[in-house]
Amino acid sequence: MGPPPSATTVTKVAEGLKPVAVDAMGGDRAPGEIVAGARQAADELGVPVVLVGQPEAIGDAGGLEVIPASEVIGMAEDPAQGVRRKKDSSLVRAAEAVRDGRASAMVSAGNTGAAMAAALLRMGRLKGVQRPAIATPIPVPGAGPTVLLDAGANAECTAQYLVQFAQMGSAFASERYGIAEPRVGLLSIGEEPSKGTALVKETHALLAEGAGVRFVGNVEGRDIMSDAVDVVVTDGFEGGLRFLVGAVLAALPPEGIELLLPLAAELDPDGTGGAMLLGVDGVCVISHGSSGARAIVSAVRVAADLAGAGLVDRLRTAVSPQ
Repeated sequence: MGPPPSATTVTKVAEGLKPVAVDAMGGDRAPGEIVAGARQAADELGVPVVLVGQPEAIGDAGGLEVIPASEVIGMAEDPAQGVRRKKDSSLVRAAEAVRDGRASAMVSAGNTGAAMAAALLRMGRLKGVQRPAIATPIPVPGAGPTVLLDAGANAECTAQYLVQFAQMGSAFASERYGIAEPRVGLLSIGEEPSKGTALVKETHALLAEGAGVRFVGNVEGRDIMSDAVDVVVTDGFEGGLRFLVGAVLAALPPEGIELLLPLAAELDPDGTGGAMLLGVDGVCVISHGSSGARAIVSAVRVAADLAGAGLVDRLRTAVSPQ
């Protein structure tokens, strides 16, 4: 896998790009760390940024434009109700900025479900997409990240949903990491096609028949943090996380904790830019709730790069009939 785009690359992409809308009120460390990261991204990357939120809470915006939003959807609020009731929330206004062409992308470290709902309801779903999916880059020591999806956008999935996740995940990995033909694996309890749930078996059959992706078959949890695969499709983040944690612990010798310490920088989620919501008609990057300034800089970098590269059009083509 290729490395993430450099600041120079992003600056070139940002030329002529509309601002990235940053939800200043979202996250455990908002607005202070979010605003600091947005200002740093604008200064160091040359990416145009607009903040969305309560002007009095944002304070010194450092010269950045502020789109006023009087309400905030809390981290613990019900996502759907929050988006419906708080139409003047920073999340909703950020999504509307993308929809209206005022911004090229949105970034939020706030309520994940609400970010997804706001993007879906305001930007709309891409034609042909049955369900959007959250793609999360899982850091891999010594290699590029493995893209895991769906990472929590859908409680229940069908085989057709998973096939589309594979198509969108492949397009995302290709655009984000410069992989010509990303290797796509289906998470299961064994590599054989006969292993796994009825859903996994049905999905395996559909992907094996040909879905426009480079399908390498079933993969197990230990493969996620290896260079064996580029994209891993699963029906839910919780199941995938259990596989992942189990695989890491099983692979560790007694001195495993000491061995993990040198890898801390590579496994630091602040450097990945957050998760990407795929399947909506706009670029939406969702950072983890504890994001600090560094994580926001990474998220803005990713958002600007993908917006400038035309990721949405790539996804639209990926899910069209083959």
